[in-house]
Amino acid sequence: MSILFAGTPQNAAETLRELLLAGTPISLVLTRPDAPIGRKAIITPSPVAKVAEEFGIFTIKSNKVGEAEIASFATFGIDFAIVVALGVMLNPHALEALPQGWFNLHYSLLPRWRGAAPVQHALIAGEIETGVTIFKIDSGLDTGAIVKSVPTAISPDENSAELLQRLTNIGVTLLLEVIPMIASGLIDLKPQTNVGLTVAPKLFKSDGKLQLFQDARVLANQIRGVTPEPGAWIPFRDEVLKVLIARAVSKESEVGKLVTENGNVYVGCGIGSLHLIEVQPAGKRRMLGADWFRGLNGHDFKLGENDQL
Repeated sequence: MSILFAGTPQNAAETLRELLLAGTPISLVLTRPDAPIGRKAIITPSPVAKVAEEFGIFTIKSNKVGEAEIASFATFGIDFAIVVALGVMLNPHALEALPQGWFNLHYSLLPRWRGAAPVQHALIAGEIETGVTIFKIDSGLDTGAIVKSVPTAISPDENSAELLQRLTNIGVTLLLEVIPMIASGLIDLKPQTNVGLTVAPKLFKSDGKLQLFQDARVLANQIRGVTPEPGAWIPFRDEVLKVLIARAVSKESEVGKLVTENGNVYVGCGIGSLHLIEVQPAGKRRMLGADWFRGLNGHDFKLGENDQL
């Protein structure tokens, strides 16, 4: 058995490491090319590439799966591929290049949240359950037949980074169970339906803007979903106030009005208020919401009025 592992970001790298430590016969790695990282734009290998180098596994760095990549699969005698957040579309020729196919680890209970950001969208929607799914990739967007799914409850205060870490751990366990089944041909593929279908497109900065006229509970879910990326924010003094941790409370107040009570700071919403637990003003470090509020010195006690950002 010879397996290709295809992935790019940190959660994929953690998955690759655990599979290798468990003795999974991964012969080849496919990942995205080195990219500029940080303010200095230093060209840096992907997290998956770093793990592959650490374990001495030959790595292909490419934004596509074309003839050259397919030739490498044949050279290494690849039987099937495990894909975790690769970020590369597979054309029909690529899908047919491996004898047993390509299998994707997806962080939702398909067909819910097909797309690039399933963890974030599940939280934004206020869902109380999600999970991981392994499916065989076909020509559609996360539409392939399902090998197996595992559900898990979403904790009330989890943000997207915390939930993704849990799902990564669950996914590793599921892969270690499923990979021998794929290798032996014992998987029972179940076609997906469109019942309960939702989509989860990539999020952008604009998706993190908090519209305070909404229900505070909706906003609290939005904050959890976009934290840490792309981040939740409110216009303030022609700049951005990032909201890192907040909870919805039943306290009623004028929309955008900041009030303090028992050492806590709240901002009024369309229904209820948000308790601003941790924030980050523009150009400053993260801090407790109450500390930020004290630093206002009695000025600008309203948020969200500047809509230019």
